[in-house]
Amino acid sequence: MTGGADEQVTMEAPHIYVERTLAIIKPDALHKADEIEDIILRSGFAVLQKRRVHLTPEQASDFYAEHYGKLFFPSLVAYMSSGPIITLMIAREHAISYWRELIGPTNTLKAKQTHPECLRAVYGTDDQRNALHGSDSFSSAQREIRFFFPDSIVEPVATGQAAKDYLSKVVNPTLLKGLTDLAKKKPEDPVLWLADWLLENNPNKPKVRNPIVELA
Repeated sequence: MTGGADEQVTMEAPHIYVERTLAIIKPDALHKADEIEDIILRSGFAVLQKRRVHLTPEQASDFYAEHYGKLFFPSLVAYMSSGPIITLMIAREHAISYWRELIGPTNTLKAKQTHPECLRAVYGTDDQRNALHGSDSFSSAQREIRFFFPDSIVEPVATGQAAKDYLSKVVNPTLLKGLTDLAKKKPEDPVLWLADWLLENNPNKPKVRNPIVELA
């Protein structure tokens, strides 16, 4: 390596943004769940979390609230609450668009004609029982992942100046309170005491309301 003694050669660490999305294996395709999960993994996705659930009609209505008032809404709710489903938080680069492309058009009958290799064409039944669900945008993916996995962090991890801004606005105020209490209490084991304090006073601690009904 050439250059003066004060010269420093630095290389910025590569940043690969891994996107997350929600996949649902619907009641009509549940018997093919293992096969579908294998396809998901072979398509380059990582399965981060997975749940088998049976939605009540009320929970199905909440999940599909954006479609409330549409003619197909009652039958959609009935279909999605008719039996168990498997929900998966999956991740890879461009996960949202790639999963949507992999499952194909919403209407299975049209999918069989225009995209015969897509998953809905292979596993779907008709225009409504289309076997699979995929979030259609980043905001939808955030909302839908939180619906089924309320303790998950779905935002990308900040780096650089964004990380410094986050620390100063969100982390430092809480940490300062904890250190102030630590100085007043003077516990025997300050590290353990602070760790317990941060767990108890974490402002981002998830609060689960109306938890999903799981099968025994």
